[in-house]
Amino acid sequence: MRFSTSPLAALALIAFASGMPQAALAQANPSAQQLINQLRPGAHMDGTTRGIRMLPGGTASSAHPTSAGGHSHADTHEAERPSASLVVDFLNGSAELTPQATAALDQLGAALTSAQLGSYRFKIVGHTDTTGSASLNQALSTQRADAVKDYLKTRFQIADDRLQAIGVGQNGLAVPTPPNTSERRNRRVEIINLSA
Repeated sequence: MRFSTSPLAALALIAFASGMPQAALAQANPSAQQLINQLRPGAHMDGTTRGIRMLPGGTASSAHPTSAGGHSHADTHEAERPSASLVVDFLNGSAELTPQATAALDQLGAALTSAQLGSYRFKIVGHTDTTGSASLNQALSTQRADAVKDYLKTRFQIADDRLQAIGVGQNGLAVPTPPNTSERRNRRVEIINLSA
């Protein structure tokens, strides 16, 4: 009896056998070129019809999710700006960057220093999941946004006046969850082009 496997099935088998989590394969951060495409002026209108953004599954939505209270963390004007979201891994309960975080931020740094984006200003918005108190998460998200800003300034020599860091805590969850729920996709950094 002969078995035939496709390259994709072989990759999945190798990942499974090596203990690599499936989520790691499915949730890769964008490359530098993908970030350039997402953050360049006019990117927010790509794939839209008359200003309505279509999300996967065919539902229309604004550019930013709302918090549990129904209010977006970004004002209407900011919601129209080009943006990108990165999952940035930190040590639990800290603002210390992990090797996975620096790998994602190296892609971001390459994008922000590219010829296409090198003259623009950006806001770095730190988000947390709902584990812990809202006040703790607010402080932690600010510390993490500052850590991302400091890394980009140091590693890529990006001028301080090109980067603004803020934290929004557990507001604007990417994946709605109940309180005290660990969700990696909510622990993220959003980058918004302020100059576009």
